[in-house]
Amino acid sequence: MTKLHEVVISGVGYHAPDKILTNAELEKIIETSDEWIRERTGIRERRVAPPEHAMSDMSIPAARQALEHAQVDPMELDLVVCATSTPDMLMPNTAAIIAHGIGAARAAAFDIEAACSGFVYGVVVAQQFIATGMYEHVLVVGGDLLSKFLNWEDRGTAVLFGDGAGAAVLSRSETPGLLATTLGADGSGADYITIPVGSRTPPSGEKGLHCVHMKGREVYKWAVDIVPRTILEITERAGLRPQDVEHYILHQANLRIIDSVAKRVGVREDQLIVNVDRMANTSAGTVPIALAEAAEMGKLKTGDRICMVGFGSGLTWASAIVRWTCVNPFPARQAAAMAEAN
Repeated sequence: MTKLHEVVISGVGYHAPDKILTNAELEKIIETSDEWIRERTGIRERRVAPPEHAMSDMSIPAARQALEHAQVDPMELDLVVCATSTPDMLMPNTAAIIAHGIGAARAAAFDIEAACSGFVYGVVVAQQFIATGMYEHVLVVGGDLLSKFLNWEDRGTAVLFGDGAGAAVLSRSETPGLLATTLGADGSGADYITIPVGSRTPPSGEKGLHCVHMKGREVYKWAVDIVPRTILEITERAGLRPQDVEHYILHQANLRIIDSVAKRVGVREDQLIVNVDRMANTSAGTVPIALAEAAEMGKLKTGDRICMVGFGSGLTWASAIVRWTCVNPFPARQAAAMAEAN
C-alpha cells in the first residue's frame, strides 16, 4: 500500500472590503432595527464590496497574503481551488482567474460550489491531492460577494450577509496537520437556501431569481441538529473529546446557532472564534476569514487543534480538525512590527 503524505495548513490570508454597512444604516433602507438584528443574529455590521468588484477581486489579495504567510512562491502552486456560490461569471471558473491574478502559471484550477461548506470541502479536496503525492502545494480560497445577490427589501435575508474572502495554502509535510475530516450532504433540504437562477430557471425579467431565498426557521432547526452531531463525529475520529480542542471555527451564520451548538456539545465560550458580529455571513468566506483573523491576532499557538465546521445550502456540511503548525509571522503583524521598529 502506498504511504500517504501528511498535510498541513502552511499559510492563511483574508480580504474584507473597506466599506462597512452598520445596522443603523440598514434601518434607513429596510424595515428593521439594530436591536432586532442583534437579538436574532448577533450581527452589528457587515462589509460590502464596491459595485465594480467581483469575487476574484477579494480573492486575489487574500491569496497573496496566504502565500506570503506560507512563504510559498505562486509558481510553486500545483492547484488553485475556489469555493464560492458567487463566481465572477458562470464561465470561466473563478479559480483560473485567481491563479492568473497571483501569477500561479503552473497551477491547475477549478471551482467548488458547496455554499457555506465550500471552504472546508475545498480543504478536504486539497488534502487528497497532496496526501496521494500528486501535488505539493494547493491554494484553497473561500468567499462570496453576496451583496449583489440580495433582495434589499427582504429583512429576512438582507441583514444576514456580507462580502469577503479567505484563503489557505495546504502543503505536504512530515508533521501531521489535518487530523480528521468529514463531508456530508442531504439534498432533501435543497430548497431551504437557494439562488434560483440557473439551467432549471434561466435568467429572465422576473424579479428576485438572482437573489438569496431562505427558509430561516427550517435552516435553524437543521443546523442546531447537524452541527453538534458533526462535531461529535469529527472529534471521535481524531481521538479527542470536544473539550480537548483548543479552538472552534463554526460557519458564522448566526450567533444564536453558534451558542446553541456550543451548549449542546459542551464547548466553552473561550474555545469559540467568532467574528459574525463584524463580518456577518460571508458564506464560503466565514471559516477562512475567521481562521486568518485568529492567526493575525496571535490567538493560534503551535500545536493548537482547530475544529472547522461549514454548513449551509445543499444542504451540505463539512468539518476538519487541524493541528496548527504555522511558524512564520502573519504578514500584517510582521509589517506592523517592522514599521514600529523603524
